[in-house]
Amino acid sequence: MSSNEIKKIDAVEEKPDAVVEPADNNEAEKPWERVKNARKENRPQAQDYIAKLFHGVFEVSGDRVYGDDPSIITAIAWFENRPVTVIGQQKGHTLEERMKYNFGMPRPEGYRKSMRALRQAEKFGRPIICFVDTPGAYHGVDAEERGQGLIIAEHLKAMATVKAPVISIIIGEGGSGGALALSLADRLIMLENSYFSVISPESCASILFKDSSLAETAAESLKLTSSDLKKFNIVDSVIKEQDGFNRFNMDKSVADIRREIKISLRRLSRFSPDILVEKRHEKYLGMRGL
Repeated sequence: MSSNEIKKIDAVEEKPDAVVEPADNNEAEKPWERVKNARKENRPQAQDYIAKLFHGVFEVSGDRVYGDDPSIITAIAWFENRPVTVIGQQKGHTLEERMKYNFGMPRPEGYRKSMRALRQAEKFGRPIICFVDTPGAYHGVDAEERGQGLIIAEHLKAMATVKAPVISIIIGEGGSGGALALSLADRLIMLENSYFSVISPESCASILFKDSSLAETAAESLKLTSSDLKKFNIVDSVIKEQDGFNRFNMDKSVADIRREIKISLRRLSRFSPDILVEKRHEKYLGMRGL
């Protein structure tokens, strides 16, 4: 199908009626404050959202090559009356949990497990819903020995070509290629106090200023907030966070996320698998001028 034909389909597509935009009174909030909010211990994580949004969840473990990486969760579940594939990055709330999940920094086997889930979703025609929350992929020597960079590149290719609807939601930290691997989606959504950046502010400050303590200054320049990225049309919509937002007080924001997923699935389900992939390519090739 040609680009002109795809544009004609878009022209007659009804406009979503419940997209949630960021609150105006938070536009001036400093980027560094957003970064700190994204890292809070009691901020909801992938498992918290999965428990609230889905039922009949069946987790699938292992990459069938090396082992299992608990920092990436893959599962088959029901979203209301529809089967979906769920992929989420988990950091853990307590120190014990964070050590178990490697502080949310996936290893190569985690991304291989995720690609296994992508292929299965395509085979059975299930939409894919991703929850992004990582400071970055694990950069230890053992991860590099097992091909960390290559597997992230392969994961990006898999996301770009999978013939199924893909919705990604940045729920906390969206750091570097570790987050990008799960963010190449048909519909990219951010929570208001999450961030999405090519590099963490600390690493950026270390490289540019030779001083990681200048992370706040780096955060100002990285344009990593939800409002910045919405303005650049990198993310499609922003979910406002309720007052006192944490894993014990998240129902209002979960309802907004549920509504956004429903709208996105309704839109994306209109397209055949081949057109979905073509539209996805057009979307990201269109960002070259940014």
